[in-house]
Order: sequence, then C-alpha cells, then structure tokens
Amino acid sequence: MSQMTLLREPKSRKLLFSAGLSWMFDAMDVGMISFVVAALAKEWQLGPEKIGYLTSLNSVGMAVGAAAAGLLADRFGRKSVLVWTLLIFSAASGLSAFATGYAVLCVLRFVAGFGLGGELPVASTLVSESVPAKERGRAVVLLESFWALGWIASALIAYFVIPDYGWRAAFLIGAVPALYALYLRRAIDDSPRFNQVKQAPVSLKKRVAAVWSSEHRKSTIMLWILWFTVVFSYYGMFLWLPTVMVLKGFSLVKSFEYVLIMTLAQLPGYFTAAYFIEKYGRKFVLVIYLLLTAVSAIWFGNATTEGMLMAAGICLSFFNLGAWGGMYAYTPELYPTAVRSTGTGLAAAFGRIGGILAPSMVGLLVARSVGIGSIFMIFFVTIIIGALAVLVLGKETKGTELS
Repeated sequence: MSQMTLLREPKSRKLLFSAGLSWMFDAMDVGMISFVVAALAKEWQLGPEKIGYLTSLNSVGMAVGAAAAGLLADRFGRKSVLVWTLLIFSAASGLSAFATGYAVLCVLRFVAGFGLGGELPVASTLVSESVPAKERGRAVVLLESFWALGWIASALIAYFVIPDYGWRAAFLIGAVPALYALYLRRAIDDSPRFNQVKQAPVSLKKRVAAVWSSEHRKSTIMLWILWFTVVFSYYGMFLWLPTVMVLKGFSLVKSFEYVLIMTLAQLPGYFTAAYFIEKYGRKFVLVIYLLLTAVSAIWFGNATTEGMLMAAGICLSFFNLGAWGGMYAYTPELYPTAVRSTGTGLAAAFGRIGGILAPSMVGLLVARSVGIGSIFMIFFVTIIIGALAVLVLGKETKGTELS
C-alpha cells in the first residue's frame, strides 16, 4: 500500500510528501538523542540524573514550542512558522555537535526541542486545512507515518555513524533539515483556509479565550485529557522498553534488530488507522486503538517469555502509533480556522507535560523495586481514561467541512 496513491489530487500528494519529510526529520532528531546519550554518558561520565535532565529539557522545549508555534501560526501563517521551526531545530541540532560542555548542550537541546515541538502541530494543521474533507483524516494519519521513517533513520545513524565517527557526527547530520527548509519555503503554499481569514487576524487574548469558550470547552477538555494520556503512556513505555526487557532478563533488547522491529511495527499501525479513519470515523479509531494499546501494555508488563515480549511489544507499537495518527488528524478538526493552530498547539503543549513526567515516574518506581507489571498497570489505567474521554466528550468530525 503506497502512502501517496491513497490521495487523489497531485497537489495533496505533494503537500503530504513535503510536510512528511519535515516530520521525518523531526522524528530523526528525537530518536537520535536517545542513542546519543549512551555515547555521551561514557565520554562525559554523566550519571543517570544528568542524562534524565538532558532528555527532560528536550521535552520541556517541545512543550513550550508547541504552544508558541500554535499561537504564532494563527497570526503569521502555517507555512512560515513550519519553515522557521524546521530551521530552529536543525540549527540547534547542528550546533550541538560543537557543544563544549554539559550546560551548553542542555541549552541547545532545549532550543532544538522548541523547534521540534512547534513543527508537529503546525504541520498537521497545514495538511488538515489543505486537503478535501473526504481525504483529510487519512492525509494527516499518513503524515504521522513519516515519524516511523525518521526513527528508522535515527537507528541507522546510531548503527553506522556513532560507533565509527562519534556522537558529534550524528548531531551534524541533524543540521541537514536546514537545507530542506529552504526548499520547503518555495515548494508549498500556505493553507487556503488561513489565507481567507488572515485579513482579519484575531488577537492572542481572544484566540486563547475562544479555545475555552462555551462552544469549544468540551472539545478542549477532551483533547487535553487525550493528549496528556497518549503522550504520558508513549514516553513512559517506549523510552523504557529496552531497560524493561533487560530487567526481565533478556539480552535481545538493546540490539539494533529489536529497535528496528519495533519501529517497523509502527507503519502498519499508521496505515490501518489511515484506512479506518475515513471508513468508520475518528472516534472509532481513537477508542479502539487506545483500548488495544491498553491491553498490549498489560500483556507486555506481564509477559514471561521472549516470544511473548516481542509479540506484545509489536502490538504496543502498532496500536499506540495508530492512535497517535488518529489524534493528530482529529485535533485540528475541532476548532475554526482563526484559532485552529492555537487550539492544536495548546493541546499538544499540555500533552508534552506527560512526556516530561512519565519517564521520571518510571525511573523512581524502578529504583524502589516496584514490579514491571504494576508499572504497566498505571499505563493501562491512563490509556483507558484517554479512550473514555474521547468516547464520552468527543464529537465525530468524519466528512465534515472545516469551519
């Protein structure tokens, strides 16, 4: 099944591919830092606390960037903010290669996170506003599928570059998207819907107030719960998967092959979600994929054999990333054009708080000898709450024209 053939209009396919590559570069940078810290820990003799602080700063930057870019994109346009966020994170990534110490690297990773977090909600809003209603959900889920390609790229860089050329070379590769941003500036157009409303821009105060107005308050509460639970569970589970398997006594875990298998399992998760989202609707995809993610979490936490761990890990990856695609497709559809990026960015920013808290929580629980099954029960309950929020508070947007 080709991503591009699922969209009928050549212009839509070009936009999806162009924005998708920026999404891929984003994922590549996020994935690369997880591999780089292992090399840094050895070279700079960093303890677990400093490594945790470094990765957390990246997540804090993503939270701030998501909120700021969402607000700016409703004022200055989706295209310009997308290009600038791409430039910011690629420049910070490239400069990280020349970091002379831990403090400098922390500052640069915060700036990189700012660009990374800002790009994602803006790109999904741009695609959502630029394709026909009957293909809109599918297009955004397929945009999200480029995330898996970025993780594959980061795994390849970790496997082939870092051992021979060091972590600085990996960060230099992260500067490549800056060149792509220059191409993107000419290759894509701004959202036609934004162009219709930009003549009468809404003030920042009114945009934030509109997101929490009586008309949108129910959707905003639902989205903030959804984003928090999905991001919390993803970063809590996936950043700790290799360590969890080591704790269970398996040596397979830290191998390149396992990382690749887990990443490849994301792609069919995205593609099936892209199919079902236009056939059965956004709520169907989110509720079903989240419930199956919850079941997979319990299965993984209580698996006792290598085969069960692999199967549960693949299902976890498949359903969790399919839910991510549905969430990115659903979020922009719940707000009018004048405040769409603001609403999407604020929801994403709130979700990133979960990404900051979860890895630290797991570390504390592991340090206190709490069982893996009990830890994954926390994620089971969290994901169920997200599914219930969509089921009870969400409204279906399949096939509706954006207001």
